[in-house]
Amino acid sequence: MITHGHGHPAAGMPGHNRSHDDTTLRAANQYVTAFNALAAQLALLLPCWWCGQPIRYDFTGRAAQRHRDAFPLHHAAPLSRGGDLLDPANARSAHHRRNSARAVIRS
Repeated sequence: MITHGHGHPAAGMPGHNRSHDDTTLRAANQYVTAFNALAAQLALLLPCWWCGQPIRYDFTGRAAQRHRDAFPLHHAAPLSRGGDLLDPANARSAHHRRNSARAVIRS
């Protein structure tokens, strides 16, 4: 059997699951689209849509995940309530502290 090197049959070979490849490709395309939406929102350098104060866009890596004034992409309509991950109109700039506080309020 010809494999990809980790035991899975290569494309076009018996035992290959095309639907798995299609699902993986769709997921990858959604990730790229979501990343592009995030990058577009980030490039605008907008203030926090809740309080109007500047956001610290200079934080990266772990600091961006933890600092209260850092930028996370905020969804106006939460994904848990049917908001669209890929809709640019659903994207907002917010402080990490505001986005986190909203998550706690809604749970």
